[in-house]
Amino acid sequence: MSPHPPRQNRQNRQNRQNRQNRENSRTLTLALCLVLLAALGGLASCSGGGSGPDTTLRVLASDELSDMRPLLDQLREDTGVRLEMDYKATNDVADTLLTGRHSYDLAWLSSDRYLRLRAKQAPSGATPATGLQSTSIMRSPVVVGLTQDVARQLRPKAPGGRVSWADIADAAATGTVRFGMADPRHSNSGLAALVGVATAAAGTGGALRPEDVSCDRLRGFRSGQSLTAETSHDLLDAFADRPGRTNALITYESELLTLNASGRLKQPLVIVHPADGMVLSDYPLLLLDAAHRDAYDRVVNWLTDAGHQQDIMRRTLRRPVNTAVHRDERLKAPLDNALYFPDDPAVLDRLLDDYGDPRRRAADQVIFLLDFSDSMRGSRTTALRAAFAGLSGADSSASAKFVRFYQGERLTVVRFGGRPLDERTVTVHGAGDLTRLEDFVADGGYDGSTAIWSALDHGYATAERVVREDPGRAVSLVLMTDGENNAGIGRTTFVSRYRARPADARAVRTYPVYFGDADATELRQVASVTGGRMVDAHDSSLSAAFKEIRGCS
Repeated sequence: MSPHPPRQNRQNRQNRQNRQNRENSRTLTLALCLVLLAALGGLASCSGGGSGPDTTLRVLASDELSDMRPLLDQLREDTGVRLEMDYKATNDVADTLLTGRHSYDLAWLSSDRYLRLRAKQAPSGATPATGLQSTSIMRSPVVVGLTQDVARQLRPKAPGGRVSWADIADAAATGTVRFGMADPRHSNSGLAALVGVATAAAGTGGALRPEDVSCDRLRGFRSGQSLTAETSHDLLDAFADRPGRTNALITYESELLTLNASGRLKQPLVIVHPADGMVLSDYPLLLLDAAHRDAYDRVVNWLTDAGHQQDIMRRTLRRPVNTAVHRDERLKAPLDNALYFPDDPAVLDRLLDDYGDPRRRAADQVIFLLDFSDSMRGSRTTALRAAFAGLSGADSSASAKFVRFYQGERLTVVRFGGRPLDERTVTVHGAGDLTRLEDFVADGGYDGSTAIWSALDHGYATAERVVREDPGRAVSLVLMTDGENNAGIGRTTFVSRYRARPADARAVRTYPVYFGDADATELRQVASVTGGRMVDAHDSSLSAAFKEIRGCS
């Protein structure tokens, strides 16, 4: 029996043929150069590649490009250009270049979008390095790798079996998906994934704007992250070395394919190209020092040559930019739903601030203050219960999947009339917790009066206690009423008590819901005093309003 399978024998023969073709080309080039040398009386010179003098260029590169090292030796032999590589996490590379205090000739990034956005924030008169010239070398989308058991759970529920970011967010919120993703503050793969999820959650079909980045649309997704690292390489190592800790991996398609082929996993991951879009990385080579344009051109021409593109694809499993190259079967998935990257640096600021440090996670707490005056009996209580059911998973729409209640979240419901009537707090661990909360919402206990400001004062007393006992926990209030204040304290008393509270309690925002016969002016005052925003359910539904609150801005 042959020691190598037939496919590997064919591959070895092809590799030998490629090396022979390159050697023949170098031999012919050298011969022509020698003829030219003789004809010109010794005025010409012949480098190893026959295309220019030997040159060394310092390159600041994304760490994932370390897999290109074996090809760079061949590049130097063919072109005379030696690339002296210095590897860092992609966003850290960009931050270094933006200082202007560096001695690099080229930069080679998985993507230069972060660099160009940050350059827009440079002070007037500054000249941050964004590249005098940029050429895409290869491509790879940021996708999701699922263990086979999780893929079997998710695919049958997805239309046409095509899993989306909304499905991943929904499964993360329920604890079904526990994923690893590189830190978006440092890594392009993590940032690209975050942009992809946020773009899908916004549902606009265009590039994210600041107003599209909402405080709760990524919380359910974020709750599923159980593994992180500063670089994608470190993430893959951690995933492979600790099987069972996570059941999904979000990173480049090329890295997932390479990991599958490495033999480090008991079973290969199922690679999902999210149906609602992917962010594509194109690995541009940037010229930083115009004095080296000739050497840069030699490098670019070599890297984008069809034969070398074939070698790059075979070694790294990235997609070639040269359309003459026949793609590997594993790279045939279409990329026709590539997402736009935001063009406003404020979008990145909001995304990164909201996502926070993936190593330090504290689930949020929402305090719902629900009006249970007599006017809420019947259809209005039915609508209220439907709204809670939708947030608990009954609503299967894509938008609902991004804003549902999630694992670890703490939910407090206060029913009030002329005073607080009853209160229940649950921490979400499973469907049973949410069912108990829904039952509590629908469980009678009405009152003849409506004490809006007293209920709000009670909510802030609870919030003050929470932030004192657990400073890392984000807290927000939701006030739902269908009437006007006719009992308890007034606005002036509430404001006086509110302003006397500690700063971290005053930082808690309230989102009042305008519903039924409520006084819109009074609810706008609530939002204005507490820094929140009124949500109008008067002409829509409580379910739509609660969904909007979960995506609060």
